[in-house]
Amino acid sequence: MSVTNRNHAIEAISKRTELSGKHDLDENAAPIDYYGKDVFNAGAIRKYLSRGAAEKLLATIQDGEKLDPSVAGDVAHAMKDWAIARGATHFTHWFQPMTGGTAEKHDSFLDLNEQGEAIMTFSGKNLVMSEPDASSFPSGGLRCTFEARGYTAWDPTSPAFVKRNPRGATLCIPSIFCSYTGEVLDKKIPLLRSIQALKQSIARFMNLFKAEPQHVAITLGAEQEYFLIDRNFYLQRPDLIQTGRTLFGAPPAKHQQLEDHYFGSINPRILNFMAEVEEELWRLGVPAKTRHNEVAPAQFELAPTFEELNLAVDHNMLTMEILRRVAERNGLVCLLHEKPFAGVNGSGKHNNWSVTYGGRNLLDPGESPRQNYIFLAFLTAVIRAVDLHGDLLRSSTVTVGNDYRLGANEAPPAIISIYLGERLTEILKQVEKKQYETQTHKARQLKVGVQTAPSITGDDSDRNRTSPFAFTGNKFEFRACGSSQSCAGFNMLLNVAVAESLDYISERLESAVGTDEFQKKLDDLLSSLITAHKRIIFNGNNYSNDWVEEAQRRKLPHLRTSLDALRPFLDQRNHRLLERYGVLSHIELESRFEIFQEEYLRKIQIEGEVSRDIAQNQILPVALEEYGELVKVLQASQAAGVSAGVKALERNAMLIGQQIDALQQNVDKLASYNGVDPTNCQEYIDTTKALRTAVDALELLVDDRKWPLPKYREMLFIY
Repeated sequence: MSVTNRNHAIEAISKRTELSGKHDLDENAAPIDYYGKDVFNAGAIRKYLSRGAAEKLLATIQDGEKLDPSVAGDVAHAMKDWAIARGATHFTHWFQPMTGGTAEKHDSFLDLNEQGEAIMTFSGKNLVMSEPDASSFPSGGLRCTFEARGYTAWDPTSPAFVKRNPRGATLCIPSIFCSYTGEVLDKKIPLLRSIQALKQSIARFMNLFKAEPQHVAITLGAEQEYFLIDRNFYLQRPDLIQTGRTLFGAPPAKHQQLEDHYFGSINPRILNFMAEVEEELWRLGVPAKTRHNEVAPAQFELAPTFEELNLAVDHNMLTMEILRRVAERNGLVCLLHEKPFAGVNGSGKHNNWSVTYGGRNLLDPGESPRQNYIFLAFLTAVIRAVDLHGDLLRSSTVTVGNDYRLGANEAPPAIISIYLGERLTEILKQVEKKQYETQTHKARQLKVGVQTAPSITGDDSDRNRTSPFAFTGNKFEFRACGSSQSCAGFNMLLNVAVAESLDYISERLESAVGTDEFQKKLDDLLSSLITAHKRIIFNGNNYSNDWVEEAQRRKLPHLRTSLDALRPFLDQRNHRLLERYGVLSHIELESRFEIFQEEYLRKIQIEGEVSRDIAQNQILPVALEEYGELVKVLQASQAAGVSAGVKALERNAMLIGQQIDALQQNVDKLASYNGVDPTNCQEYIDTTKALRTAVDALELLVDDRKWPLPKYREMLFIY
């Protein structure tokens, strides 16, 4: 019996004893000593720039003031000297096109003077603007192939950083990306526009309560889930290489049902990987804080502390890149797909969103939420925003992987609702009825019956992991987001939806500010808004069929598939919202519909073609060989007059033969499609699923020693 590549992979992993990894830091240095070392942050700015130039740049970064163009040359010179001191030889505008990842084109600092001598230069023009080829990025029809010119421009509100490689380093300048005619071609410009709009609406809203002007910060903490498998297995799985998920794989007897992986002791090899990831992130000023095993075997999570939204989005994009890069150095592969393994939990990106005003969290209820009118009004604005624009929030979660994850008893369903918890829900009922209870809330003390245990203070309400948009103490956690996605899209849409609701409240109260009528008008308005939008509040089990029926009665949209969820981009009501706040124009929003739909259909077709190729060229030959051997033994037994075992031979030959027929039938059907479009997409998906059913059945019937693909029990458990 020949040994398969799968067996070689297992043997190679079993012989691994070293903990590989790159540790080029001073072992005696504390982590705080190298935190932000590779970031052109406030300390570096003050060190490398004159005081006047530094203060002008910091005013833009910290206070949002328009950048003084006169300092660009000085900043470029300082940035170059700082980067070269860290080994950089090149610079790049680091931007986020509509591909879902990041992009960069490297130029060296090298130049020649009049004498032909090599010098290192970097001008203000190089810093401020660059010209990549816009036609080679998704534009949704905004640009034709022959209209190639596009521009990247420096985003000074996100600090430049140095990205290291084995042969040097590159200065990365966070940038925006637009077309020759100014249309948006990236995810950062709409995000920055939405931040700007929401800050203005918050300032207007706070003026209702006569609050002094303060710095407004929209903050984000993005929890990143991911899977890790050994690279030896990955290279034997064409489906993982081509699509990011396993298109075939029978469930193992043991996976996550014992619930023994979550928060379990971290495997030494994985812990080594995590430590190396954190070293790189800390050097780049990414405040990675939490690491742990997730629910599914081979699944893990990394969570940072909260940062201002634009920077947090950039840092999450860096985090995903570093997870993949460090995994490769450690002989692992990081899978960021939302559902890389069927039958076990998929991966999300929990989007923890909040707002501060002069350091005060506007979503902090305080000891008495009933007496905190700013909190109640802001909370009501968010409730209204999610109720009116839940369809757009659902649109922001569209990925092929999320179609397999959402509602699969591991992630929130595709119905957008809000969880508030018992205490806040009760308070809102009082506000709605205008029947207030004035008692101050007292913290609950839990008694566990252990004398030596410290006092345990219970939270106001339980957490609801089934809710897509849950209030979690002093923030909202949007849990429907996909692990592979940029945070820019859903936060952009959430920002503009909340901005519109805040303005709605402000418009109806501004005339009463400073008068005796203000309190009554505020009470009346909050009561009417809660009555109008309380349908979006649901504190129960979002996984239950009863909730699906109840949501339908409440007329909440249930956009099950990605193609359904993309249609709100074409809704004129949403066009008016985004145009009103200058976030996306009519054609920019429609271009996103085109980009996302085309990407979705292409990925579905790629999955089908990869499934067909693996089934036809790897699975079918092995199945036919097994079938042939069974038939041969069966015929020999019958010729010899042997009856014992014949029924078993007949049964297994029949079962394998039936699945071979099903395999071939679905392979042929997939081959018959002339592309995938919205009219045949679901049928194509169903055919791919039927092919998987046949292959997964064969995996359980064919001799284990012959099976060519690494199995789930191996990929999920062997390190």
